[in-house]
Amino acid sequence: MFKLREFFKRHILWVGLSVVAVPLLILLGLQYRYLSALEWSLPGARKDLMRSYLSEVASKIEEYYRTSADRVLNVPPSAFAVARTDERSLSEAAAHFEKNQFKAARRLFVGLSGEYESGGSYVLVLFYDPAGEQTFHREAGSRDWSAAHAAIASWMIYNLTNTTPDSTDLTVDERDPNVRVITKPILDEKNSMVVGVAGMIVDQAFFQETLLPGMIEESLPAHFPEDYQETVVNLRDSEGKLLPEGRQARILNDEAAVPLQFVFSDWRVGMGMLHMTEKQWARRLFAFNLSLSLLMTALLIGGIAMALRSASREMKLSQMKADFVSNVSHELRTPLASIRVFGEFLRLGRVKEPEKIREYGEYIETESRRLTQLINNILDFSKIESGHKTYQFEEADVEDVVLETLRAFKVRLDQCGFNIVFESPGRPLPSAVIDADAIAQAFTNLLDNAVKYSGSSSEIAVRLEEKDGYIIISVTDHGIGIPREEREKIFDKFYRVSTGLVHDVKGSGLGLAIVKHIVEAHRGKMIVEGKQNAGSTFTIHLPAGPDAKSGSHEEETQPADEKDASLGLNTVPSDN
Repeated sequence: MFKLREFFKRHILWVGLSVVAVPLLILLGLQYRYLSALEWSLPGARKDLMRSYLSEVASKIEEYYRTSADRVLNVPPSAFAVARTDERSLSEAAAHFEKNQFKAARRLFVGLSGEYESGGSYVLVLFYDPAGEQTFHREAGSRDWSAAHAAIASWMIYNLTNTTPDSTDLTVDERDPNVRVITKPILDEKNSMVVGVAGMIVDQAFFQETLLPGMIEESLPAHFPEDYQETVVNLRDSEGKLLPEGRQARILNDEAAVPLQFVFSDWRVGMGMLHMTEKQWARRLFAFNLSLSLLMTALLIGGIAMALRSASREMKLSQMKADFVSNVSHELRTPLASIRVFGEFLRLGRVKEPEKIREYGEYIETESRRLTQLINNILDFSKIESGHKTYQFEEADVEDVVLETLRAFKVRLDQCGFNIVFESPGRPLPSAVIDADAIAQAFTNLLDNAVKYSGSSSEIAVRLEEKDGYIIISVTDHGIGIPREEREKIFDKFYRVSTGLVHDVKGSGLGLAIVKHIVEAHRGKMIVEGKQNAGSTFTIHLPAGPDAKSGSHEEETQPADEKDASLGLNTVPSDN
């Protein structure tokens, strides 16, 4: 159970992503399946919608012509009673046509019968012309006259034979496609006999150019609100040619087509998409919706990942802070306990020998320095975090700072059984503008880390040199080393390498973070080298000052090997 809990704590991000991603991927799969089915069925549904719309348009056209023609052609029967005795006396029919104007009719006419004086009957077609010399007149031999005669023939048979028709509905004659005729029989109110016929010749130009485009423009946006501008309605004749003649087809093939009823029955209205077919449109819609689903899923997973990562980092930070408090408490107790013990020995007078007194005093001083170093690290880190950390830059000798730090650290090294191998520069180094206390603190932190993580090795190498305009301070140990993937992380606050001796060695996790900040404040750079289980080398590069030390200064300066000898260090001359 403990191992399982530790696993979840270590891999909370991946566990959380798995919990969220698996249902999302299942939903995405279902969405893909749904969109695929929609892509397959949508063209058929769209075609059904187009056919439904075209059928509605055809029904409206039929209703328009039936209703209007029935009204316009409903001439009073009394008008024909007078006309049978005087064919030119059709004033009542003229008044009716004048009152019931109809834009869709190119011409109006009446059909009636009469008898010759010599015997026999005749059928007469008279065209209505309100602007002519005669309101009704004949046009024998014209195309309209022929079409009108053919259209009324079936009705006039009932008139001539004095028989009653079975139906009195409007009829359409389209034997001549260029002259379409609508007729209505006029019945005697007493005995329902046909006394005449009223008719009209349909205005095809009005239908093609005004009536049909107006209906489409009014109704298309309501049926196709999202893509009506991409939808085209065409009118085609019996051979499939686009009407009006000579018009360029905007689409090659109609996705759906419906024939017209009542009048123009040999024509059909068709419909299609302007720039793509229904299948292409469905594919595009599928790709758009799938892309949108993928994007939303990616954004959702990304947002959850960021939230889980933040939570994971907060948990790690909380744990690191808890470890920090624990480690600092230990670090504080250890030197304080040593100081108290040695102080009690001295206070109680148990130690009489001068050598022991000096030894105890050195221990107290060393532990005090160690305690001061820890407190300084904490205080400096607090200043760095708050942005209040300041440095006092002055021109100084880096070598003096390094040797003085080694001198102060020597007692602890001796106590821990460590040996320092100092590689001196061999010649005086140029001065540098530094904060000597800050550089000493950074160097001390590196030495302290080397002592903690040297493992069974008891040798630490310190190298001091000048190269490429930088004064270089390097500290090398032969301990547990640092994995390559963690070299950048070790400079983060509270971070400690999770392998090797880290669980046995106490520390605050602030030392290297402070070292990096100090070096960067000096416009320098920090480099870490080494291999895991083969030791590490930490190198500080500090820019050399503008004024290099002269030859006369070399004569005045104590030689490096003499300085090192005064510290009791093992000195190795540098090749530089």
